[in-house]
Amino acid sequence: MNGGLVRLKEVLFKLKPAERKVADYILAHPQKVVQLSVHKLAENSGVSEATIIRMTRALQMSGYQELKLRIAGDLTRNESDHSYQEIAIGSSVESIIQAVSNNNQQSISDTVSVLSAAEIKRAAAALSRARKIDVYGVGASAVIGYDVKQKFSRINWWCEAHSDFHAQLTSAVTLTEQDVAFGISYSGETEDIIQSLTEAKRQGATIMTLTKFGRSSVADLADIALYTSSVEQSIRSGAMASRIAQLNVIDILFVTIASQLHDQVIPRLEKSRIAVSRTKRNREK
Repeated sequence: MNGGLVRLKEVLFKLKPAERKVADYILAHPQKVVQLSVHKLAENSGVSEATIIRMTRALQMSGYQELKLRIAGDLTRNESDHSYQEIAIGSSVESIIQAVSNNNQQSISDTVSVLSAAEIKRAAAALSRARKIDVYGVGASAVIGYDVKQKFSRINWWCEAHSDFHAQLTSAVTLTEQDVAFGISYSGETEDIIQSLTEAKRQGATIMTLTKFGRSSVADLADIALYTSSVEQSIRSGAMASRIAQLNVIDILFVTIASQLHDQVIPRLEKSRIAVSRTKRNREK
């Protein structure tokens, strides 16, 4: 169990002042905190015990004990982990290869620490019984949406991906209680996604979201919330590492479904693979 420090860094600037105070103390003294009682941490950081408990709720944890366990897990893996690397203008190709690859790997590693297995199971179950799956994404998130559509289309599930706001809204109003609306927004504050999901929710559809970890307007609409983590130091690396983390979550979700419904899914995947291979051979003749 780990991810305590990652979660703190993700939500740090959204915490209330008193909660931010204890979070700053924990991030400055993680080795010390794992040995402290909640009473002693409150005393050292100058806040109340109730503030610490509220902060752990913001981190989506059961309480202070879980936070300590996750921080302890973080500390045991720190030696092998790497931090995000800045990509400077004019860097050599060799350094760019290392920096981009490192940041993508770090984003996936950090995402694993904030991704809930329980929510993945709920998401897989909701998608498996859906009449229709509507996926909404704008900009870089639209790429993730089309990946979702491609995957589910291969197994003959009704899945539509919309990157245009009017197309999203037009589709959202046709949804029913049997459907899933899946909103993808790294920031969690994309206005088009908020409005489209709000309309889908009004129609009774199950709302599923994929955002960066922490509270956001998009995640607040969700019945099922999935998260990624990508604490980049620079906007230049932001869309890259976060996109890789999002694609990784979609792969996890799809493989979970394939594993649970293998008798249905695997033959359909094989059928599409054979069709593509046959077409490729015919073109090469």
